[in-house]
Amino acid sequence: QVQLVESGGGLVQPGGSLRLSCTASGSIASINRMDWYRQATGNERELVAQITSRGTNYADSVKGRFTISRDNAKNTGYLQMNSLKPEDTAVYYCNTFIRVAGGAVFSYWGQGTQVTVSS
Repeated sequence: QVQLVESGGGLVQPGGSLRLSCTASGSIASINRMDWYRQATGNERELVAQITSRGTNYADSVKGRFTISRDNAKNTGYLQMNSLKPEDTAVYYCNTFIRVAGGAVFSYWGQGTQVTVSS
């Protein structure tokens, strides 16, 4: 059994910063990959950032402003968001590919955290 808990969302003014966290707990052998998605009202869910053992990838809309990272010892991933814009307003979700104790790899989603950028 694996659980993902997200935190760090909130209301911020344009130009501000937030850091989202996604912590996995349970029968975890390793975390293979972590993605951050977002979904604005009326829009489809879109991939924002991704981190694997080989590196990171970002959507063009957030390059240079967002940074994805992870702390393997804490089974936690982070999304540092700087220079936030109103168009970044969305519910943000982490999606983590976890190798469990039995060896299989499963995809798990966090519960989502609201980020609102507004003056």
